Amino acid sequence: MVPVEKRILIKAANMYYMDHMKQSEIAKRMGVDRTTVSKYLKKALEYGIVTINVESDSYEELEAALERRFGLREAYIVSKSYDMQVIKRNMAHAGLNLLRRIVSDGQVIGLAWGTSIRELTRCARRERLPKLDADFVPIDGGPERIDSDHHVNTLCYELANAFGARSHYIYAPAITRTAEIREAIVHDVNYEKISNFWKQLDIAIVGIGAPVKSSNLVWSGDFGREAIESMTRTGAVGEICSIFYDINGKPVKTPFTDRTIAVPLEKLSTLPYSIGMAASREKVPAIMGALRGHLINVLITDEDTAKILLNE
Repeated sequence: MVPVEKRILIKAANMYYMDHMKQSEIAKRMGVDRTTVSKYLKKALEYGIVTINVESDSYEELEAALERRFGLREAYIVSKSYDMQVIKRNMAHAGLNLLRRIVSDGQVIGLAWGTSIRELTRCARRERLPKLDADFVPIDGGPERIDSDHHVNTLCYELANAFGARSHYIYAPAITRTAEIREAIVHDVNYEKISNFWKQLDIAIVGIGAPVKSSNLVWSGDFGREAIESMTRTGAVGEICSIFYDINGKPVKTPFTDRTIAVPLEKLSTLPYSIGMAASREKVPAIMGALRGHLINVLITDEDTAKILLNE
């Protein structure tokens, strides 16, 4: 390219970036061809006449840091709050935005149960969502002692209904009373149907629990507080779909292992999208275990939890 005056580069840059003129229009104005204008603009960048800044906030930086550190497909961070209900509501909006982007016809989407996922379905009910030709299925049994609003079948139905899709139900508890009852259930035609859907999963949406007194499993009545506290002696730091795992995401043997109805954790680690929704300091070990074990490849959390995870 023939050397050109700086003023010409500035003129071309102003017309393109400030006046939003097309390169063909600039070429006509300046009496040159379009290729020359393109070269002018490239030179303006090289000489620092034009600088381009991509707007970024701390969440985007935190998200990128989490993705690099844990090999995540995506991290989605919401604002911190002293009110956990506000955080769950914000995570629900984030989860729904993610689903809008990734769901497509023909997919099988699996849901666990929990208060965060309850917020997700409530959020979906209030939105106008594109109709989807897909199947929504529970990926664990339903807690027996809680209101139907929080039952996994209800959550599955509501999210499927919001997308105009199909929902399927599981007729089994998350934790059976005996191993013999579980054995009978896994030979039932309903379990066979649901477990076949598990083999076809494209997306899973799960909460991440911790063996603490505020655990969903205590709240639902499945476990007593003493049983949850005893989990720490097994090395358990967290649970997904009522299956407990250690700090490296490996399942641990508990008195409930042979009584649990749920998708195997190793299946979650093979999915295109395994989305975990969780926040709070007390859940950090549980989230860390899920990340290390690749039980999730998308994390939706809040700013404070993200910072703690990066500093662990």
